[in-house]
Amino acid sequence: MPHKYAQIAFTDSVRQVQIEQNSRSGYAKMDQGEDYNHLLSQHEADFIQERDSFYMASVSETNWPYLQHRGGPKGFMRVLDASTLGFADFSGNRQYVSTGNFQTNDRIALFFMDYPNKRRLKLMGRVELVPNQDWETLAKLEVDHYRANVERAFLIHVEAFDWNCPQHITPRFTEQELERLIAPLASENERLKQQVKRAQTPIQHLDENGLDDRKAMGDGELPLVISGIRQLTPRVRAYELRDPGGKALPAVNAGSHLRVPVRLKSGELVERHYSICSNPRRRDIYEIAVLKDENGQGGSVALHETYHLGMQLNCHPAENHFSLHQDRRPAVLLAGGIGITPIKAMAQALEARGSRFNLHYAGRGKMEMAFRDRLERAFPSEISLYDSQTRKLDVRHVMASADPDSVFYVCGPQSLIDTVLDEGRQLSIDADRIRYERFSAAKIDNSNAFTVHLANSGKQIHVDKQTSLLDALLENGIDHPFSCKTGDCKTCAVKVLDGEVDHADNCLSETERTVERVMCPCVSRAKGSSLKLNL
Repeated sequence: MPHKYAQIAFTDSVRQVQIEQNSRSGYAKMDQGEDYNHLLSQHEADFIQERDSFYMASVSETNWPYLQHRGGPKGFMRVLDASTLGFADFSGNRQYVSTGNFQTNDRIALFFMDYPNKRRLKLMGRVELVPNQDWETLAKLEVDHYRANVERAFLIHVEAFDWNCPQHITPRFTEQELERLIAPLASENERLKQQVKRAQTPIQHLDENGLDDRKAMGDGELPLVISGIRQLTPRVRAYELRDPGGKALPAVNAGSHLRVPVRLKSGELVERHYSICSNPRRRDIYEIAVLKDENGQGGSVALHETYHLGMQLNCHPAENHFSLHQDRRPAVLLAGGIGITPIKAMAQALEARGSRFNLHYAGRGKMEMAFRDRLERAFPSEISLYDSQTRKLDVRHVMASADPDSVFYVCGPQSLIDTVLDEGRQLSIDADRIRYERFSAAKIDNSNAFTVHLANSGKQIHVDKQTSLLDALLENGIDHPFSCKTGDCKTCAVKVLDGEVDHADNCLSETERTVERVMCPCVSRAKGSSLKLNL
C-alpha cells in the first residue's frame, strides 16, 4: 500500500514543488510498495525509547501552528504497541497551549532527533489526554526514580512516520557520549606518545620477538616515514606517509595502491595492499586508511598496533589496477564501507579535470563512514549517503537512472560488487563500463580438488582442497612469479587455455577474465575437475 507519510504530507502543491525542484522521482517510490506502512518496527521502538526529548507541533483554533520542545529522562516516551505511543507530562513542564490545542484539533507532529548521527524520525498522529481514572495506562507511563511528579499523560495514535538524514543537522553529543567516544582515542593517544618517546630513546629496543621495531621495515625501494596518524572512525585509522628527506613523492593516479610491510604477531613479515586515498595531485604525502578487522588474517590488527609516528617503511612503488577512464564520459562511483578509500581519490581526480560524476557511499552507520564529513563538504551536490539503519542503497535504481554512457566504479564488500555486476547484466550494461576493486579476496565456496595441465611443459599437477593453485605450482618446481598472494596485484596472472575458472581476485577486469582468459592462481581455482594453463 502507499506510504502513509506520503498520503498525508505530499499534497498536490507539495508534489508540484517536488517536480519544480527535480526531486519528484526520488519521492515517487513512496507512493507504492507493500514495505511502506504506518506500523512501528522494533527499530523505531528502540530509537524512540533512547531519546530524552522531542519536538511536538499542534494546531490552534486560529489555525496557527505551535511548536514546543518536550524533555525528560531517557525513555520517558513509551512505545506501547506498533501504533501507539504515550508519555507523561511532568510538573514544572506544564504546557497549556498544546493541551488546549489538543481539545479542538487532535492532530500532532513529532520530531525525534539523533544529533550525533545527523538523522531524525518524523511522525504524525492523533493525540488524546489520558483520563485521571485510567490508572492502568498512567502506570505504564510513569518513570521510576525521576524527581518530577506526573501531572497528566498523553497517548499518540500513529498515522504515519518517515526517516531522513538532512545534511545540515549540527551534530551534538551528551557528556556521556563524548566520554564514550573519546576514551579509546585518549588511550590510543597515550600509547602513541609512548611509542614516539621510545623511538627517540638512543638505546636499542627489542620487542617480544627480539626484533628492533625502530629500524626500517620492509625491503621495497620506496622509503616512506609515518608523519601523521588520524582516527577517522572507531575502527578506521589514516596514516600519512612522506619521503624521509622531504622530497616529492612519485606521482600516482586515482585508484593506485601501496604494498606496505606489516609484521604479524607471530613475527612473520608480510605485505598488505592499501589504496592511496589522498588527493592524487598531492606529491608531499600518500595517505592510506586501514580498517581494523578483528576477524581478518591479522594484518590490519598488527598494523594498528605497531605503526607509529616516525616509523620508516620500505615499500614498493605504487601500482594501479583500478584506474579511471580518460575520456569525457560521466562516472558513477559506488563505495561500501572501507571501499571509500580509492573512490575518494577518484572523486577528487574527476572534479579536478571537470568531469561529471555521482558518488554513492554506503556504510553501517554515519559514525562508521570514513571521510564522510570531508566528502559532504567537498561534493554537496554529487554525494548520496546510505546507512543500514535509515536509508539503503538501491543499486538497480542508481544504475538504471545513470546516463547511458556512464562508467561505473565500485569498491567494497563482495556482496556490493556482486550486486553491481548482477544488475549490470540484467540492465544490459557493457561489462567494460563496470570496473571494481574488492578490499578482500572473494570467498569461494566448496573449493574442490582438481588437476592442472601445463601446456608448455606437459606436466600434470594435482591440486587438493587445502592448497592454492599457485602453491601447488611452486611445490612442483614451477618457478612462477608472484607477490601479494591475495589476488591484489596481477603479478601471478596466467592465461587459461581450457577449463572454467572460479575467480576470487581483486584486480582483473571483466574483459581480462572473459575475453583474454586470464586468472590469478594465488586465490582462484578451477570450477570443474581440470584446467589447462599456458605454462
